[in-house]
Amino acid sequence: MERTTILHPDLVIDRSERRTLRVSLILRIMLVACVGFFVTRVGQAQDVVLEWNGHAANAIVGDNQPPPRGLIRMAMVHLAIYDAVNAIEGYPFSTYAVAPNVISPASAEAATAAAAHDVLVALFPNQQTDLDSKYATTLRSIPDGPAKINGISVGQQTAAGILSVRANDGRNAVVPYSPGSDPGMWNPTPPGFLPAQAPEVALVRPFALNSPSQFRAEPPPEFSSEIWVRDYNETKALGVATGSTRTLEQTDLARFISDQPMLQWNRAWRSISAGEALSLLDNARFFAMLTTASSDALIACWDSKFFYNFWRPVTATRAGDTDGNPETDPDPNWTGLVITPNHPEYPAAHGCFSGASTETLKFFFGTDHYEFIMDSKVNGLTNPVRHYTRFSQALQDALDARVYGGMHYRNSTHVGAIIGKQVSHFTTRHFFKPSRGPH
Repeated sequence: MERTTILHPDLVIDRSERRTLRVSLILRIMLVACVGFFVTRVGQAQDVVLEWNGHAANAIVGDNQPPPRGLIRMAMVHLAIYDAVNAIEGYPFSTYAVAPNVISPASAEAATAAAAHDVLVALFPNQQTDLDSKYATTLRSIPDGPAKINGISVGQQTAAGILSVRANDGRNAVVPYSPGSDPGMWNPTPPGFLPAQAPEVALVRPFALNSPSQFRAEPPPEFSSEIWVRDYNETKALGVATGSTRTLEQTDLARFISDQPMLQWNRAWRSISAGEALSLLDNARFFAMLTTASSDALIACWDSKFFYNFWRPVTATRAGDTDGNPETDPDPNWTGLVITPNHPEYPAAHGCFSGASTETLKFFFGTDHYEFIMDSKVNGLTNPVRHYTRFSQALQDALDARVYGGMHYRNSTHVGAIIGKQVSHFTTRHFFKPSRGPH
């Protein structure tokens, strides 16, 4: 019997031409009411990739994982699914890391469930009972027989392979972090004054990049620069909780984007997938590409964040006179509209994540012009569902919102978006490409 082959990601790159994908003219607008809600197409069985994407999101939330940690774990699930389905379908795309032994017939649905289940149980062993129950439910919907048995075997192989490839990747490391005391250095912010979030992510081995620092940002602006003065005063005026120069729409947008970013983007990905009625294979590739690029974008972002350790607007504005610039007047009582996340300011994480997400979507569909929706679970919004006709519109909203919310500076959001786009370009040009075999 053939043995499962585990390949290093750098060894599975092919040089095939990029496949062009048809963009649907009419997007079936749908709002995913909650993470656990699964889209069911009329007259068709539930797509198992979407089903287990929902289970993965629920498991991550149940384990209280913050976005960068959650995305790393979500990518592991979807890479195991991708390698399983891709192998069963005859390798139309390049293998990511695992070339399993496939005995035909093999059910891609059973492989998807087995791959996702086994990775999730390994990542969240305290949730095994719930995950086992969900796995049994999926398997009951698949006809018994050799295809089911063989598909389960393929999924188990790719799950074991991905877990092996990602062993000792640093995702569970305990990394001590002490905030600085000099002007410009990050310190815990009000109201919770929480310690820095997930400092180990800056050191996690990426999925596609050569290293976390591959796209490290240039240093943040000097305090004597025009950019610093511009950004300081813009966020001070627009981002303050009360007495701001924001419009009502800008306030609503700031709060809209304050939703949990991994879940918010994942719901958008799900609605796009359902609207396109993607095949199981295309769904496997779609979510693998998005989660891999987004995870690496946040790893790269965290590398820059914890390299520069730049202070947040709430810290800088309350101590504006310590930067030595007479054009940045302090306000010791300044508070932002949205609670500041507990990690260094530069570059903006939402810029990194949204830049990677939108650039990968543009690559997948071959265009920036695409109708889709994004929703927010933040209470009290005037506009809880936003309709977009271009991916770049959603990116710009995310960048603007972080300034309107008082958490970031304009330059930081743009630098974050550049990092996200760079990561996406690297990922989509080296992985998940059309192929003629497992290598």
